[in-house]
Amino acid sequence: MLDVRRILLFVEVARRGSVTATARALNYTPSAVSQQVSRLEAEAGQPLLERRARGVTLTDAGRALAERGERIERELRAADNELADFAGLRAGTLRVGTFPTVAASLLPSAVIAFREAHPDVRLTVRSDRMAGLWSMLENREIELSLMWDYDWCRIDREDAVVTPLLDDPPALLVSDRHPLAGHPSATLAEVAGDPWITRADQHPVAEALDRSCRAAGFEPQIAYEAHDYQEAQAMVAAGIGVALAPTLALEGIRPGVSVLPLEPPAPVRRILLVRLSDHSLTPAAQAFATLLRDHAATRTP
Repeated sequence: MLDVRRILLFVEVARRGSVTATARALNYTPSAVSQQVSRLEAEAGQPLLERRARGVTLTDAGRALAERGERIERELRAADNELADFAGLRAGTLRVGTFPTVAASLLPSAVIAFREAHPDVRLTVRSDRMAGLWSMLENREIELSLMWDYDWCRIDREDAVVTPLLDDPPALLVSDRHPLAGHPSATLAEVAGDPWITRADQHPVAEALDRSCRAAGFEPQIAYEAHDYQEAQAMVAAGIGVALAPTLALEGIRPGVSVLPLEPPAPVRRILLVRLSDHSLTPAAQAFATLLRDHAATRTP
């Protein structure tokens, strides 16, 4: 295999027509240039230059190699420029994972800011449950993902890098006709006898509700299992029961629902940014992570 650096040096000699001129231009000694050309000729197995008193001329093999070398030089320069585009966020694709409540609250402002700052980077967002997000990270379908955890189910995988963004405390949802409606806050003990609206399909907030109610000394009586928070709000407004929801899930409150901050103890959900430790972030992913941290810092749960 021919040495690419020697080929590029040879292209300069061919271009300038002189070992001395090439050495002067590249800040080498003439002997160093001559040595490199001689080694390249040894690799090629034939002479590439004819050395004359007033410079050099190329052999037929030398002309062929110089032409190839110029193409290699152009390709390397193009590669440098292309990599500079990625590093400078002037090209490329960024794939990010998220989950519904954050996709409807924290994420949009960061997406808007990223697209305004880096319009040439294609941003793709994928939303899924926790298992799906892990699968996409492992398969390299996404570079990083927004996730969550609670005290009793911390993300502690050795192959993951976890960056906490903000705490997402729960709120109590009651009907506007409920005795607690309009109060500045509430405790779970105050609604121990109420029927509850929870999330269906073993959703994590259902476990948070069970754990919180048991810690408050009662078992929640489930009246309805909702498949999303808008459905849960509708049932609360209808007076079927009360509900527990993370604050970030309450960007849009429907008429007839009163939202009460819960006094401790209440299960606080952590919102996290997660990547796998063996996957270094691209410049685009680093920029997006910074925007997410900045936007999370401005939110008051």
